[in-house]
Amino acid sequence: MPSNIICTNNVSHADITATVTPEIELIQIPNAKTKQDDPFLVAFAEPFDAENPKDWPTGRKWAVTDILSATGFNRIMVSTIMAPALSIIAKEFDMTSAESAMALSIYLLATAFGPLVIGPLSEVYGRKPILHASNIWFLVWNIACGFANSKELFIASRFLAGFGASSIYALASGVLGDVWRPEQRSRSLGVYLLIPLLGAAVGPIIGGFMAGHTTWRWMFWATSIFQAVMVLASFSAFHETYEPCILRSRAERLRQETGNQQYYTEHERLHSNNSPYFALGRALMRPLRLLAFHPIIQIASVISAFYYGILYIVLSTFSDIWIKQYGQSVEISGLHYIACALGEIVGSQIGAKAMDHLYRRHSYRSNAERVPESRIYLLFPGALLGPLGLFLYGWAAQNTLHWGVVDIGIFISMLGMQMTGLPLQAYVMESYPEQTASAGAASQFMRSLTAFIFPLFAPRMYEVLGYGWGNSTIAFIGLVFGLPAPLALIYFGATLRAKPRPSF
Repeated sequence: MPSNIICTNNVSHADITATVTPEIELIQIPNAKTKQDDPFLVAFAEPFDAENPKDWPTGRKWAVTDILSATGFNRIMVSTIMAPALSIIAKEFDMTSAESAMALSIYLLATAFGPLVIGPLSEVYGRKPILHASNIWFLVWNIACGFANSKELFIASRFLAGFGASSIYALASGVLGDVWRPEQRSRSLGVYLLIPLLGAAVGPIIGGFMAGHTTWRWMFWATSIFQAVMVLASFSAFHETYEPCILRSRAERLRQETGNQQYYTEHERLHSNNSPYFALGRALMRPLRLLAFHPIIQIASVISAFYYGILYIVLSTFSDIWIKQYGQSVEISGLHYIACALGEIVGSQIGAKAMDHLYRRHSYRSNAERVPESRIYLLFPGALLGPLGLFLYGWAAQNTLHWGVVDIGIFISMLGMQMTGLPLQAYVMESYPEQTASAGAASQFMRSLTAFIFPLFAPRMYEVLGYGWGNSTIAFIGLVFGLPAPLALIYFGATLRAKPRPSF
């Protein structure tokens, strides 16, 4: 006689119990998420399921977060580590000034296009295989940069390495959204950003000392060694976090163990009438559709892209101030990037705590649902501090005041810009909880484009306007643009989120 099997949907299915019934084989899942309590729907149990990433032990959550954080540190560091040695590399490969600038910034151009592919792929195949593949891809092409024997090969390798490195921008938003609940968002973002933020500023420091004491090729060989360690760490410590993939594996396991092919997940049902190629093509187009048709993504992307472009203007030109304006050596000029790193670290940590406070204060009361727009209020102090720091930094450098004044100005500026980036990232994650990776990829596209374009005109801008008026111009634009734009999200964000989203 057939058996009546009751599955509790725990991690282990060894406790499946069988009883005898003369009628039919019935698989009953108590956590079915339909009104009819569909017994074949595979979903996470409520209120707790050990396989649900949001119910994981805190240690496992921090493990996957730290893996992404350390990986992000290395990949972001590679974007700036060669800045102090750019003239040496240009001389060896007989590059023009435009070609040398391209060698540095093409890495950032790749990070604009990479997430548009990598983010959607992680929503089809899962976060884990995409992270592993991108880790290996980045490692191969970063090694190639160190062994390049022509400018063409060097620039091409930089682009391909940047393409692999860009996965961190899409995966970070996706994974953090997978494992952390909204009330844990600020702290998880603050801790995650702590290490990668060091990468952009530490890169020129390490690069400056390497340029002065060894060959520039060790910049790429050393970061490749670190990347190889991260590949091994990710294979051993990173677990799949994407809910549809975890549930699909559970459904496949149930179908195999019971022999009953009626088990399915909500995600499988939604895509049951689509071919794999259609689903993949639609996923790959999702970031572009979000960017083209969703005002929330458009507004958030433009705001964050502006400040991200300013960040890379600072990172690409900061050493020139100390070498040309203050007559310092390449090695010592790199040490001033510590002020950049400190500003970003302090901004991320203060910003995380302030965002939590503002989130609770501005959320609906009387046990009403908290809304993503509560995150936006932190943008206003950041939008004031960023330009203030730029004014101080620019005019102190213009008049060659004590180097400490310049560093204080850059510290304030970095702190303010970090306080604008943090709430925007949290806002996008919470506005698109099911497409976090694609939404992050759409936002990153604009940021990477400005990081690529802004440094190209920065040297000419400072040559014509000087550091004082050059930074003042950027700061004035930041004030005019950075204060009104968030108001659009605060007042119209809820309405925009409530509209149908056929572009998914």
